[in-house]
Amino acid sequence: MHPYEVIRRPIVTEKSTLLGTAHKYTFEVARRANKAQVSEAVEKAFNVSVLAVNMIHVPGKMRRMGRHRGITSSWKKAVVTIHPDQRIELYEGA
Repeated sequence: MHPYEVIRRPIVTEKSTLLGTAHKYTFEVARRANKAQVSEAVEKAFNVSVLAVNMIHVPGKMRRMGRHRGITSSWKKAVVTIHPDQRIELYEGA
């Protein structure tokens, strides 16, 4: 899998911006990606050194539209810890 296919999008929420002060950044990643692939993709895309990667599988939720029910897709989240002297500018000012 190409490194740029691994990272889908950054997750910018209140909780993830607070994690930014601890040099941890949150991304939605491909469902088949592992920690090594995520680490390599972040290092290539943002030119930082990754110290750790934590992966979370987020299950889909039940949703309704009127009387019809459905379920959203499951997805995978990665919390990436980088070296304290570095930062990712994508999150600055968010």
